[in-house]
Amino acid sequence: MDTIQVISLANLALAFIPVVIVLIILQQWKGDSKEALFGISRMLVQLLVVGYFLTFLFNAENVWIILTVLSVMLLVSSWISLRTLKIHRKALYPLSFISIFIGGGSVLFMITQGVLGLEPWYEPRYLVPLAGMIFSSSMNSISLAAERVEAEMSRGEPYKKARSIALRASLIPIVNALFGVGLVSLPGMMTGQILSGVSPLIAVRYQIMVMCMLFSASGISAAIFLALIKERLKIKPPAAD
Repeated sequence: MDTIQVISLANLALAFIPVVIVLIILQQWKGDSKEALFGISRMLVQLLVVGYFLTFLFNAENVWIILTVLSVMLLVSSWISLRTLKIHRKALYPLSFISIFIGGGSVLFMITQGVLGLEPWYEPRYLVPLAGMIFSSSMNSISLAAERVEAEMSRGEPYKKARSIALRASLIPIVNALFGVGLVSLPGMMTGQILSGVSPLIAVRYQIMVMCMLFSASGISAAIFLALIKERLKIKPPAAD
């Protein structure tokens, strides 16, 4: 196989048959079929919009458009990462932004310019998808770290211990992925490359790169955030019984 199999719209429609079956079961069992139907509809709209936008983005190859897209991704991921905190989001937003910018940005630079050596450096077909993966991973790690450090300190744990617990907790998803990759799951990037005809040995190299970059971005971003948030965590220990 030299190129990926093109899915016709008629064949793609077949994928919705089991979806309809699940929706019918939900409806018959008095489940929330409306929510699931809304989710499916939203998925279709979002992916179609993204598909057209990425087509435009890849064809444009304009550095300023690419930088604008990366900036929006960075700004949004920094805001979403704080949704689990009770502390006011606006007060911590700069800290989250700095953490993802340094942690995720440095890893993105290392991967695109060091490992891949992109020419031009803003090649959108690589830069944008990789940036999305890195910023998303950094966002999730900060979200987990922020929630956990706040919870630990509210129980009266000293900052250093709470920080250590929070950092480990923030890395649980990616560490689990490290253990399971190749044994439990074949990640999307690797699967896509294999389906498109790339040698499994080459696909494995790319997947190793991806796992390293996600682990690094998650750990560095969470560590920076936990260091910066120290002075903002004015949480009193619980009163003694």
